[in-house]
Amino acid sequence: MGSYSMAEALKLLLEKSHWKPKVTELRMREEWETIVGKTISKYTRSISLYNKTLTIYTDVAPLKQELQMGKEQLIVRLNEYFEDRIVEEIIIK
Repeated sequence: MGSYSMAEALKLLLEKSHWKPKVTELRMREEWETIVGKTISKYTRSISLYNKTLTIYTDVAPLKQELQMGKEQLIVRLNEYFEDRIVEEIIIK
């Protein structure tokens, strides 16, 4: 029987139990301001992540347009932040 560090065991548990996407979504919600900055975070109503598609909800039209133009950059930033390919598409509502 091999020995695992606590981090390795937790990572293995998340992957085998299929909880990883939900845990990633919760972590993204908690760290949203750190990832996108105060201004975007302040005017974002909510976010959800499902099947590698991030949906961002905002009522601010200029922010919608800015996010629309910067989708690819945000995808890269999120994937780098989480050190995994967690987002492939972004929908802004």
